[in-house]
Amino acid sequence: MKRSGALDALRFDNTFVHELPGDETAENRRRQVYGACFSPVLPTPVAAPKLVAWSPEVAELVGIDSEAVQSQEFVEVFSGNRVLEDMAPYAACYGGHQFGNWAGQLGDGRAITLGEVVNEQGERWELQLKGAGPTPYSRTADGRAVLRSSVREFLCSEAMAHLGVPTTRALSLVLTGDQVLRDMFYNGNAAYEPGAVVCRVAPSFLRFGSFEIFAARGDTENLKVLADYAIRHHFPELLDGKQQPDKDVYVAWYAEVCRRTAVMIAHWMRVGFVHGVMNTDNLSILGLTIDYGPYGWLEGFDPGWTPNTTDASQRRYRYGNQPRIGMWNLMQLGNAIFDLVGSVEPLQAALDAYGQTFEATWKAMSIDKLGLDRFEEATDSSLIDELMEVLQLVETDMTIFYRKLADFPVDRAHEQSDRELLEVLIDAYYEPSALLENPEMLAKTANWLRTYADRVKSSGLDHETRRTKMNAVNPKYVLRNYLAQLAIDASEAGDHSLIYELLEVMRRPYDEQPEMEKYAAKRPEWARERAGCSMLSCSS
Repeated sequence: MKRSGALDALRFDNTFVHELPGDETAENRRRQVYGACFSPVLPTPVAAPKLVAWSPEVAELVGIDSEAVQSQEFVEVFSGNRVLEDMAPYAACYGGHQFGNWAGQLGDGRAITLGEVVNEQGERWELQLKGAGPTPYSRTADGRAVLRSSVREFLCSEAMAHLGVPTTRALSLVLTGDQVLRDMFYNGNAAYEPGAVVCRVAPSFLRFGSFEIFAARGDTENLKVLADYAIRHHFPELLDGKQQPDKDVYVAWYAEVCRRTAVMIAHWMRVGFVHGVMNTDNLSILGLTIDYGPYGWLEGFDPGWTPNTTDASQRRYRYGNQPRIGMWNLMQLGNAIFDLVGSVEPLQAALDAYGQTFEATWKAMSIDKLGLDRFEEATDSSLIDELMEVLQLVETDMTIFYRKLADFPVDRAHEQSDRELLEVLIDAYYEPSALLENPEMLAKTANWLRTYADRVKSSGLDHETRRTKMNAVNPKYVLRNYLAQLAIDASEAGDHSLIYELLEVMRRPYDEQPEMEKYAAKRPEWARERAGCSMLSCSS
């Protein structure tokens, strides 16, 4: 009898490969793949796999117990060295718009899905190895990933989940024992780095580009097959008793993708997350954050900041532009499925609803972040807009500012001097003197705080209720860029303990955790310009 929680007890139901057209060519060589949603491909074995970290929550989701995780079999499977009997590994075919330009076929160039697990609750989880070797979609790359990017993906996937942001998850991080050649900043200074494999987990990794590739090739037949599959398995409620999707169902599906995308990006904005590479091949139809590449967290509040070196001049994917890019990407998805609907108007209505959903969600989140009872148009739009200006007067840590604002004594706001008002917020500023010694900026900040205090009083919420409300949505701990880099530095030196420590901290991002206070600190000066702490590339 198979032990529940063991790897050989996992139940695979690989609908993607059983119900969708696959690549007719079995040869694993770089090429254009037509008329297929995937190419069967096996992971490439690695030299000396070693488990670096794993997420207990994700293991439980999948149905794997700690005994199985500690086994050599687990390491072999989730490094790509062994394929379980019921797995059906493949790399997905998709295209995408990259930095606003159609890039043609892209596909899983270094990701290989092992299969779909159905857990005891009936939930379906796709297990995908990132860095498991070349596929037909690898183009000129080697299909591998390095430790630095793998640490970042593993930690951020789990940090985002615990923050309440819709996201894919990460089960495990395995060192391969191989060295991988990478040019981190594409400047001719390539170097060998330790290789690693992350097991990513999601109900599906279907993305906007999965549909764009068929539309671009005029393959409406397979476009419909894929859309029907997606609706049947991931949006079954939209069928409402129908045997097959019709035009109304396709429109309802598109509207739901728009809605989920709006909510996801509003969450990004709430916690100060910048995706960094919002290409259409990196947007999930499930409204999940996927593909953690050159992402970053706002340190100083700057709507114009992007962590991506490739985007440094254009800043297309900057923090403040993410809602607009979400709409642009959805427009490309709408264009891709047009032939399934046949008219522009319903698609445009769904796209318009994206903007409405984002605005409503962002307003609601902003009110929660400020600890107010409800949104009052007469006062709160200007209150929020003015706060965005105040946060940019001097370099202000967004995470710390909102957290400290929960402790702001509103009852004394009109009794204190401008300087006294700022005492509770002073830790949020990188150079407090720049604010305190500038009368104009000091007065503007203090005036906003008094206006805010008056608004809080009008809401009728007492101090403790407001504080609890704010601290439930304003995290104390986020995966700051420099923290991830410290974990990478230690891991590359053979010490993986900081990965686990940060994973533990990020499990409770809204709690005080006094013993972990150091992880709530502002970015240190040494990290201001250091690679990995300020700007990153897509190299991994």
